[in-house]
Amino acid sequence: MLLETLREVVCKCNLELPKTGLVRMTSGNVSGRDPETGLVVIKPSGYAYEGMMPEHMVVVDLDGRVIDGTLKPSVDTDTHLYVYKHRPDVFGMVHTHSPYATSFAALGRPIPACLTTCALVGGEVPLGGYAPIGGEDIGQEIISKIGNALAIIMQNHGVFTIGSSAQHATKVAVEVEEIARITHLAMLVGQPIFLTPEQLKHMDNLYRNQYGQ
Repeated sequence: MLLETLREVVCKCNLELPKTGLVRMTSGNVSGRDPETGLVVIKPSGYAYEGMMPEHMVVVDLDGRVIDGTLKPSVDTDTHLYVYKHRPDVFGMVHTHSPYATSFAALGRPIPACLTTCALVGGEVPLGGYAPIGGEDIGQEIISKIGNALAIIMQNHGVFTIGSSAQHATKVAVEVEEIARITHLAMLVGQPIFLTPEQLKHMDNLYRNQYGQ
């Protein structure tokens, strides 16, 4: 099986989405890019998470041609590929419709940086404009608006996150939803206190150089 290890990683990350409440039914997807071949492993289109196995993942090249796999790749494949082609530092990408974060997308608002954990996702989660599904339009909007952030919410649609690996992008997706949930609860009773760029920079340095083992 081509790219067996990456397929296992991408499959495991996809299974984390329903487990962490970021998707329901067949929505959402995770992909990963192999640094050696440049090939991309992505979830199959409309495939149920229950019973999903590594061999169900689809391998495509950066032009969208299926290289290995018996199922159709995600309808968001062109979006993932556009981002990979324009961001050589990105090796993992996730798309969800997680409810709290997507509520900001429905309102047409970015998710403000009012929690220290926002440093994990690059500060404020920016808003991308509406773009139709199924082509490169969403990818173009992501590249245009995401800046230095690791996540973006697309108006009337949902969340896209990027990272140094599929695991990293999945972790960012979980963090974005938790940040959106807490921010939403805070906004129910008042105006959240936004962090300054200096405070975010300090927290980013702490998470990069001190946090964890």
